[in-house]
Amino acid sequence: MKFSVVITTYNRVELLKRAIASALDQTIPCEVVVADDASTDGTEAYVLSLGDRVVYHRNAENLNHAATVNHGVTAASGDWIKFLDDDDYLAPDCIEKMTAAIAQHPQAALCSCQAIQVDSQGHELRRTPATGPGQVFYIPQSAIHYGMLMDQVPFGTPAQVAARRDAFLQAGGWDTTVTMNYDDISAWVRLADFGDAVFINDCLAYRMIWEGGFDQKMSIDRRMALNLTIKESIYQRVSEGYRDRIPTLAAIGQYLHLHWGLVALRQRQLVTGLSLLASGALSPQAWQLLAQARWLRSAPADDALIPRTVLVP
Repeated sequence: MKFSVVITTYNRVELLKRAIASALDQTIPCEVVVADDASTDGTEAYVLSLGDRVVYHRNAENLNHAATVNHGVTAASGDWIKFLDDDDYLAPDCIEKMTAAIAQHPQAALCSCQAIQVDSQGHELRRTPATGPGQVFYIPQSAIHYGMLMDQVPFGTPAQVAARRDAFLQAGGWDTTVTMNYDDISAWVRLADFGDAVFINDCLAYRMIWEGGFDQKMSIDRRMALNLTIKESIYQRVSEGYRDRIPTLAAIGQYLHLHWGLVALRQRQLVTGLSLLASGALSPQAWQLLAQARWLRSAPADDALIPRTVLVP
């Protein structure tokens, strides 16, 4: 099994150096591919100075993140692709542990792990929660979309995720029309059509959290609408064997209004908060989903996959 680490970048050469170093310093060898979205800050000169240690692809013009990911995967030769943005980086044993986990379940199409979230100075802010029981948690294909809908198997950001290259290509790659910050989730939803998944309960990646990042600048109404769009796309894929366990789309929509309404109130956006809350306030099932979601967030990992009606955006 061969891994390729595909690092997408645009005009952040200093951060890119750290990402590349983390890929080159893995405890087992892997291919390192840099996919450059037409940077103008010296990225090309730096990457080319690394010689044959790194495969370099440069877009002829600035496209977008999803398109750059697709070009990077095309340039890669590994059986598995480890995604990485230029501001994130990997633990030294990330590829080794992912390789071992996948070897236990070679039919998998997706592999994910916990991540440590850091600020721009590299200080730890928090860690993503564990998922399911055991060090390596196996999710059969028939259960993936159910688990994604109910957020019992949140695969996470590109820093956390790897995908089998042939499944990635069969799924059509990343959708270049999807809004930034949701292009990764859209990809995981489609990739789950092509195999099983494994989740490693170990922090194998570091994800930088930017103050005033893109998702924070997006309006809460917009974030809620995009959240619902993703849930709708997952809903259509849930296996028949799990259909009797999921709420209706109407209840999901009402629940999301409650959740994002409370987010708006916490951010002192009173008008937005009250408007969103009004859409779900009269739904007992939406309130039940909200209560169960709060419980799930604090539940021990070993309890996370007990079937329950829960949805966490």
